[in-house]
Amino acid sequence: MMFGKKKQEQAGETREKKKLRLPRPDMAKFRAGFHTRTFRVGGYSVAAAAIVLAIAIMVNLFVNALPSSWTQLDTTATGIFSISSQTEQIVGGLEEDVTIYWVVQSGSEDAYLENLLGRYESLSDHVSVVKKDPDVYPTFVTQYGLDGATNNDLIVECGDRYTTVSASDLYEYDYSDYYTTGTYDISFAGESNLTSAISYVTSDDLPKIYVLTGHGESSLSSDFEAALEKENVEIEELSLLTVEAVPEDADCILIYGPSSDISETELELLQDYLSAGGNLFLLTDTPEDDDALTNLETLMADYGVTTVEGIVVEGSQSNYAYGYPYYLLPELESHTITSPLISDNYYVLIPIAQGLEIADDLDDSLSVSALLTTSDEAYSKVDGWAMTTYSQESGDIEGPFNLAVAITKTNDDETESKIVWVGSTSLLDDSTNTAVSGGNQDFFLNAVNWICGQESSISIRSKSIVSEYLTIDSASASAMTLAVVIVLPVVYLVIGICIWARRRRA
Repeated sequence: MMFGKKKQEQAGETREKKKLRLPRPDMAKFRAGFHTRTFRVGGYSVAAAAIVLAIAIMVNLFVNALPSSWTQLDTTATGIFSISSQTEQIVGGLEEDVTIYWVVQSGSEDAYLENLLGRYESLSDHVSVVKKDPDVYPTFVTQYGLDGATNNDLIVECGDRYTTVSASDLYEYDYSDYYTTGTYDISFAGESNLTSAISYVTSDDLPKIYVLTGHGESSLSSDFEAALEKENVEIEELSLLTVEAVPEDADCILIYGPSSDISETELELLQDYLSAGGNLFLLTDTPEDDDALTNLETLMADYGVTTVEGIVVEGSQSNYAYGYPYYLLPELESHTITSPLISDNYYVLIPIAQGLEIADDLDDSLSVSALLTTSDEAYSKVDGWAMTTYSQESGDIEGPFNLAVAITKTNDDETESKIVWVGSTSLLDDSTNTAVSGGNQDFFLNAVNWICGQESSISIRSKSIVSEYLTIDSASASAMTLAVVIVLPVVYLVIGICIWARRRRA
């Protein structure tokens, strides 16, 4: 019995071993699996996925290598990430190498400036941006005459010439509304400063303006002087009583609000200067004495423009500000000087002005264009400073009037003279300029650049970076929440059920 039992146990163990034994693989079937339709489809899918992934990686690397101006779309309201056509013209036309040294510690780069510098590099192969970390190069700025530097200072160099753009000049702050609204506007002025710096280091001859003195003229404010210097315009005073002729390096003579007339000798000097291709920027006010500026008006009459008696008053509410009909908001006529202001919807404000009249029978060598004009409802109060009412009275001169004109004269020697005459000195008043967000200053700078033949520098404005928030009342917010959270999901659910039911019936 024991023997039989032992044999049964051995037989059981044998059966268990047979159960655990793995079958040998059929290699023929395994090899045949590589030739099935399922394997081919799967293989194609894997290959296609690999190809798409490789293409995506290559496209990504290619796009990252492209200039930022090609790959980044500026959707901001002020176009803060866009480059003006003036910058494109100046930088794109460079024939010399310009190096922009960006003095900044690693991790402290200004985001707006970084984007701007990338766009400048993409405009020209002659522009290169080199970072200089002051921690790594502590003495670098001393070779440019700087005792020290702050993060995001720029040094622009071309050959032996260089200039600096301070980080503090990259942003402008407008506090004009601070005391009424508690807010202020911040503008990024990087482009205007950097383009001006590039223009400075690449220009052999900078325009020079002589400011006439000796007749009780007004003085340019520090803001307007700084604006001219930023445009790379040199300024120097000039008395025609101490010279035999206007200096040869004078690109323009500025006569700003004389309270007394020029002499006969000075008149001849100015006539000789203009007839030889000189240029003039003239700003005058209505004189209290009708004969106060006789010689100056004689000079301008030779160029087809004369003054209108009295002070201009507007009859159209759309053309004056603050409820005062002599605070004129003139129409901007199309011209190289005014076009940037028109396109950006900026105003020019002129409190108290004298009308200018263009002659009907201009000489063929003369071209006179209106820059600023009144409405048809304007009139000139002939009583001038002695007026007792703003209403139109008998004897007042009906408009419209020119308040600023641009004159081009082709001289006998084929040289060309340019003149801008503005019938008000208040154009250059700081508070007036602030009231129109710098519109007056832009007009002035554009006129100077046009006179001096620097049209490519006209009006590169600072760009506001203040965020504009969308404020929604509670009722509107509740309605939008209801639509997004409840209405739209229910609509999609109903559409899905309808599609499912239709397919089920089919």
